[in-house]
Amino acid sequence: MTDPRRRAVLGACLVGLGAWTAPLQARDAAQPLRFDELYAGMSPQGLVLSPKILQLRGQTVVMRGYAAPPLRADAKFLVLTRQPLAICPFCATDADWPADIMVVYCREPSLVPGGQLLLVTGRLEAGSHSDPDTGFMSQIRLRDAELSRP
Repeated sequence: MTDPRRRAVLGACLVGLGAWTAPLQARDAAQPLRFDELYAGMSPQGLVLSPKILQLRGQTVVMRGYAAPPLRADAKFLVLTRQPLAICPFCATDADWPADIMVVYCREPSLVPGGQLLLVTGRLEAGSHSDPDTGFMSQIRLRDAELSRP
């Protein structure tokens, strides 16, 4: 017979292991998405969402990119960019607006230093949205996102 204490310890270890592997499993099940797949081009009304974005709307995706320097220390989102940026892309009037960014609302609050390379897994949203706290406008976002290092 198996000792009940041994079974309890083994069960607790397996539950703990599940907590570590759940984000990895979510990332493995997520559809990969690259910055060059966000938009199909421009129209007189502005950027046109790509067919892939329209197809993946509402699904879990994973993206690799760099955290932009924060817009505000208390912002509830971060901005993911294709390349690392030295300054906040929205704070200096002479900085070029990045053509390929993804707004990321994390499941857990996290302050990520600018320039950090990340893998971000979250639910894809598409369509115009204004952040209620900052007024920051986005066309494409990730919600309930989890961050990890590549």
